[in-house]
Amino acid sequence: MRLHEMFKKIKKEDSNPTAAVKPEVPEGLMRRCNNCKAAIFTQEVKENHYICPKCHGYFRMHAFKRIEMIIDKGTFEQWDVGLAVENPLGLKGYEGKIRELKEKTGLDEAVITGAARIGGEKTVLCVMDGRFLMASMGHVVGEKITRAIERATVEKLPIIIFTCSGGARMQEGAISLMQMAKTSAALKLHSDAGLIYISVLTDPTTGGVTASFAMLGDIILAEPKALIGFAGPRVIEQTIGQKLPEGFQRSEFLLEHGFIDAIVEREEMKETLHKLLRLHKEGKEVCQCNTENQVTEQRIKELEAWDKVLLSRKMERPVANDYISELFEDFIELHGDRCYFDDPAIIAGIATFCGRSVTVIGQAKGHDTKENVKCNFGMPSPEGYRKALRLMKQAEKFHRPIICLVDTPGAFCGIEAEERGQGQAIANNLYELSTLKVPVLSIVIGEGGSGGALAVALADEVWMLENSVYSVLSPEGYASILWKDSKLASKAAGVMKMTAQDLLEFGIIERIIKEPEDLTVETMENVIVQLRNCIYHFMKTRENKDLTTLLEERYERFRKF
Repeated sequence: MRLHEMFKKIKKEDSNPTAAVKPEVPEGLMRRCNNCKAAIFTQEVKENHYICPKCHGYFRMHAFKRIEMIIDKGTFEQWDVGLAVENPLGLKGYEGKIRELKEKTGLDEAVITGAARIGGEKTVLCVMDGRFLMASMGHVVGEKITRAIERATVEKLPIIIFTCSGGARMQEGAISLMQMAKTSAALKLHSDAGLIYISVLTDPTTGGVTASFAMLGDIILAEPKALIGFAGPRVIEQTIGQKLPEGFQRSEFLLEHGFIDAIVEREEMKETLHKLLRLHKEGKEVCQCNTENQVTEQRIKELEAWDKVLLSRKMERPVANDYISELFEDFIELHGDRCYFDDPAIIAGIATFCGRSVTVIGQAKGHDTKENVKCNFGMPSPEGYRKALRLMKQAEKFHRPIICLVDTPGAFCGIEAEERGQGQAIANNLYELSTLKVPVLSIVIGEGGSGGALAVALADEVWMLENSVYSVLSPEGYASILWKDSKLASKAAGVMKMTAQDLLEFGIIERIIKEPEDLTVETMENVIVQLRNCIYHFMKTRENKDLTTLLEERYERFRKF
């Protein structure tokens, strides 16, 4: 550089000090968010569950960090470390790549397995780590997961698997493919032993992992916006030659289409897992509850059948959600039929009642037009009945009593419902409910319309609230069929014998729950007291009843009609 140019540069830097001395950031102190592109402090991200403090976007987590986040401190015991990785295809460089990844990540393979406690509950854990060949499933990954499942089965422990994978490991060919079968077979034995498997899907979960153990959970959870699918988006776009819609194959897409139970924020994951483990603890004891008759008899005027129909449809009347929040504790809603859709007309999940785990299934209505539109005015689709049946079968596996809250004008009768098998879905529910190996109680809290109600009301006992109705068809439909005039609905209601009092006389129901004169959320306390006492008695009388007697009595209940 010439002398005059050097002096010119120095003079320029003196006039602009910031240009001469640029602040240096220590390596690793800051990083850029992949989502919002903001510069953020690395330590702040770590302390925030690896979530961007600016946009709440999720960073991918190392397996040990995730384990640390969800377990009780110091309780993790790692299993099956150091299994030898083989090279079945004899690919050049594969073994060297594995050695390099072991040194770089400190992992021996793409999954960590072991046992730990979450909120004091012992569980088996498998956590995948995307830093190791995109957490692809080779024979060691499959072997570690299978061994963990087998040990969980022998020790009668639940298992939780956090998935994160690009799918089968191409470098191992058909041997990798066989891991899908091996892990799935091990999970079937674990399930047959009556044990709970919780699958947690994280970003990304694709390919052979999605098509095997990831989607076989009794409960399937996912982190927000996680990519989940069989074929990756790029493969699909190249195959069909079309741009995929926004949000395709993300957690929210899967929830809407009925493939997962819930999306759980990372900060809430430990608490959610603890609650699920606690709800699935073995044991049938119902804690003591005050069973003395606390019911204050309330005389109300005799009402005509049509008046009761109108009361059962009243917008202010408590709906399934209201009863669930008042009667049960620890309710966790579970979503989807695992085939097509999550029907909001059916609200279902697991909870506790007087300390006992139960499955709760309700036909959902709303308190205003917006809420009713969202749940299709309580008219379930085939997917709703399939969701209900899925959770009924799950209740059977875990020996949980089932409590159903009936409130529907009838099953949805649209074209799409017929195309997707509405009649078959209802028939399947009746078929399976008849021999379900756990006590089943159904309570009509509003309308009980036709087969749409019966699909969750084939039970050991059926109760009705005093001003609810239960019938073969709506009065409007009945009048249209018999008299070709739906305006004669009020007359039809009287002819149909659809009130609780009528049905008790017929022997179709076992109990009437008295109501205040104007039943609303604000006045339902006495109804809740009656229901709590009666449900407790129902469960207590059946907890030690042998299975043969339970099923015979259920069969005879319907046989006598």
